Amino acid sequence: MNPLIRGKVFRVGDDINTDFIIPARYLDLYEPQELGPHAFEGMGPAYAEKLKGCLIVAGGENFGLGSAREQAPNAMKGAGVQAVIAKSFARIFYRNTLNVGVAAIECPEAVDAIGEGDRVEIDLVRGTIQTGEKWFRFPPFSRPVMDLLEAGGMVPLLKKKLGLP
Repeated sequence: MNPLIRGKVFRVGDDINTDFIIPARYLDLYEPQELGPHAFEGMGPAYAEKLKGCLIVAGGENFGLGSAREQAPNAMKGAGVQAVIAKSFARIFYRNTLNVGVAAIECPEAVDAIGEGDRVEIDLVRGTIQTGEKWFRFPPFSRPVMDLLEAGGMVPLLKKKLGLP
């Protein structure tokens, strides 16, 4: 993952649970490319369509609540999402999102300023988010978390560290 993410925003509200992100009927799938076309289908058929072409999701409070399934962040990854900016995250979802190689950023002020379809720039190294003329700061990720994101997730990072193909 590039530490500089520029893209269009898909916006959702508070309490977006993992069933909204990927409905239970798809839980027999695991690979991001299989799950991606169904991301946010749990919110209605129009949401999966609106997500297309968006690299960033902006969400409200308690994003990712519900079950601890990795299929939810994998679905977003398969849909091309590189970062989620939220006011707050369910803790397990936050960690699962990083583990699959998608940046999870808590920045309530940025979420309040970002609209549906806005173009946003995120600098993971500097800890900044820019939308229009507005800038917001978030604590930059530690080196180990950046290594995880740059590798594309936990499995690719471990394979790299172990010298596996």
